[in-house]
Formats: sequence, structure tokens, C-alpha cells
Amino acid sequence: MSGQIMPCSPREIGSLFLFEKLSPEQLGRLCSEGRVELFEPGPVYTEGDAATCFFVMIEGTVVLYRRVGGDDVEVTRTSQPGVYAGAMQAYIGDRVRQVYNNSMRVTVPTRFFVLPADIFAGVMTEWFPMAVHLLEGLFFGAKNTQATIGQRERLLALGSLSAGLTHELNNPAAAAVRATATLRERVAKMRHKLAVITEGPFSRDQLASLIEIQERTAERVAKAPVLSPLEAADREDLLTDWLEDHGIDYGWQAAPTFVQAGLDVDWLEQVAAAVDEEILVNAVAWLNYTIETELLMNEIEDSTTRISHLVDAAKQYSQLDRAPYRVVDVHELLDSTLLMLSGKIGAGIEVVKEYDRALPPVPAYPAELNQVWTNLIDNAVSAINSAGGTGTLTVRTGLDHERLLVEFRDTGPGVPPEIKDRIFDPFFTTKPVGEGTGLGLDISWRIVVNKHHGTLRVESVPGDTRFQVLLPLTADPSESLESPESPEERAEEAV
Repeated sequence: MSGQIMPCSPREIGSLFLFEKLSPEQLGRLCSEGRVELFEPGPVYTEGDAATCFFVMIEGTVVLYRRVGGDDVEVTRTSQPGVYAGAMQAYIGDRVRQVYNNSMRVTVPTRFFVLPADIFAGVMTEWFPMAVHLLEGLFFGAKNTQATIGQRERLLALGSLSAGLTHELNNPAAAAVRATATLRERVAKMRHKLAVITEGPFSRDQLASLIEIQERTAERVAKAPVLSPLEAADREDLLTDWLEDHGIDYGWQAAPTFVQAGLDVDWLEQVAAAVDEEILVNAVAWLNYTIETELLMNEIEDSTTRISHLVDAAKQYSQLDRAPYRVVDVHELLDSTLLMLSGKIGAGIEVVKEYDRALPPVPAYPAELNQVWTNLIDNAVSAINSAGGTGTLTVRTGLDHERLLVEFRDTGPGVPPEIKDRIFDPFFTTKPVGEGTGLGLDISWRIVVNKHHGTLRVESVPGDTRFQVLLPLTADPSESLESPESPEERAEEAV
């Protein structure tokens, strides 16, 4: 939008704080190469357009705002003469894409001193060469620093996740190793008992009956009911008494195994009826080994299934072999992240899931959303640990005004009101030196707001802190989802 060209007075623009140290010759050059424009209420420039001009307000009222999702979010509103915006980084040239990183409008007739971006870059380089070098160094240095520390943040998170995953994998892996070693021993003993039985005076029918009982025993193991401790103890006593009455002196050892397999006295009576009394002891021992091998194989299956589940969760978390942008079920992402962080969460923190399973899948960058969940869960865990190490982390999903809500609620001490407005700033952290980079929430903000056109907000009182992520339910085909902007770009609004 263009305004009405008006006369430019070197004296007037020299009264603005940005130009008050310039010489009369410099002010004269600005007036000759720039212009004064009067804008009626309405838009002046639009976010994302090529940054062609540098604006300094002489009088009036300006409003800067950003497009977040489908909403215009006001960033600044001011009537202070001399505030500036627009092509503020034109001095960097083509090394950075020069676009307006906000939108500007005026609410009353407003006069600006307007300097074309190339003229602004020229006078900056000519009049303030040292300052330009310093500004360039600050700009690119800050970007490099953020990139380096951001990488460090990701490495720290990866290390924490790796430690937790290693811990989670170690338990089922160790269980599988122990069960395999025990299984080898039991199979060897079963072979020995089988040899003893076959050397006895068995008819073909008796052996067939014993093998049939063995098959039915294995089937009962797979269908064993879950008993209460009291029920299990009563059944063990009955089985121990029966075994001792039939001359099996190791009955107190075998009874718990039989109960775990779902066997009872009636089953033992069937075994006794199928074999002669003199070989009953060996037959029961053989079937005991059969039960143990079935139980051990179940344990190995459970352990290896657990390992496979953990590996799948790790793949889900890292989004290996997945498209970077796709439609996803946020609950799958949340579950994989909670599983990956379970070692860090610890036993003192209760995790409560309040999922609305009726929510539709949403278009997203799932690997980056997992990074957001990681940062928010890590902060919640740190907050609870700072308050004694016990508490509740509640993860809730739902709909909020046609957007998908993911909320992380913790029972920690809360966010102090005096820092609430700063927690999303880059490099701001309340953690001790060496424990936090101050980029977790900044990265999360950029992923949610800039890349997904969503909202990240916090509500906090002592004992109840809620970080809420709001995501659009559908992708906007008119918008391109670009990489998150840098903090410098986000902070360009200098008014």
C-alpha cells in the first residue's frame, strides 16, 4: 500500500531519536533519497512480502501483528514518534532472504519517513561501517550460537532418551537371557525323565495316554486363569497335600508351578489314572518340566515382545522411514514419547492419560512434534522433581474451538508470574548452570507456532501448571509450511 507523498523536512526527521546524531548534510541526504508518506488507516505492508522499505514513524499510531494459524495476533501497538520497522536487516543484503517478518497497519492517519531498502543498506554501510560489521557479527553469531546450542540441546535429549531406552531394554533382555538358560536346563532334565519313563514297563497305550496328558497340560498353561494371592495359596496347599499323599516329596516345590499353569487336583487325578503307581513320581516330574518349559517360553515371548515394542516406539519417536510431513494420530506420538522418557520420569511421578480417542488425525511434522512433547514433559518432570520428586503428570487431549488440544499438566511449584512472559525467549532458563540451554521452550514455540501454525501457551499457579499446544485440524493449502524462523527474525519487530 502506498501513502500520500508529503514534503520532507530535515529538521523534523532530525528530531526523531534514530536520526538525532546525524549531521545536517546527512539529514539532507536522507530527505533527498527518502520520502515522507501519509498513510490513512489500514494496512501498510504484509508479512511475507519482499521487504522493500524501512519505515520510521513521525506521528500517528502503528500496530504490528503476526499471522498465527488463521488468526492475526497483535504484537505491538504504539504512538511513540521515532519507532521503526520494516527492512531492518537490509544491510545484510542477499545473504538473508529479505521479507517483512510481520504485518503493519495504522489506526489513524500516520506519517512515516520511508527509506528504500537499498538506500538504507547503502547509508548504513557508508556512514557506519564499523557498526554494520558489528551488527552482522551479532546477527550471524547469534544464528550460529543458536544452531550450535540447539544441536547440543538435541544431543542432550538424545542422551537422556538413549539412557532411558537402554534401561527399559535391559530388563526384558536380561529376563530373556535368564529364561533361555533355565529353559536349556529344564529341557535337559525332561529328556532324562523321558528316558527313565521309556525304560519302564509301559504299554503303547499308557505312553500314548501320558503324551496326550502332556499336550493338554501345555494347552492349559496357555489358558491359565489369573488367581488372587489367596486363591493361589489355597490351591497350592491342596496340590502339596495331594502330591505328598502320593509319595512325591518335592510337592511343595512343584505346587506353585502347577498353580501358575492353571492345574488343580482333578488334573493330577487324571495323571494318576493314566500311569502305574510305581512310575507316577517320574511321570509327574516329567510333566512338571513340561509346564516349566511352557512358562519359560512364555516369559521369553513376553520379553522379546517387550523389546520389539520398545524398538517400535523408538522408531515411532524418531519417525525413521516416515514421511516428514503427514497425517498422524497424536496419541501414537504421545505414547511413544512417554515410553521413551519413562526411565527419566521415574517411579515417583504418576502419569495420567486423559485421551479423547475420538479426535481425528492431524497434518503435522511428527518427528518435530515429538521434540515438543519431549521438551514439555522434561520441563514438567524437572518441576515436579524440584518440589520433592513426587507428583502427577497429566497428558490430556481434546478439542478447543475447532483445534486439537494437547495439554501437559504437572503438580510442580508453578511458573513465577514475573518470568511467565520470558519463558519462551531463547536462552532463558531457570535451571542451574549446565543443566539447561534455555532453548527447549523456544524451539517448541517455533515448531508449534511457525511450522504448524498452532498456538503454545501456559497457565500456571502453584501446584497446577499447564502447557497447552493447539494444532489446526486441517492443513491450509494456501500456506506453505516453512522451517521455523530464527529468534532474530521473530524479534525483528523493534517498535
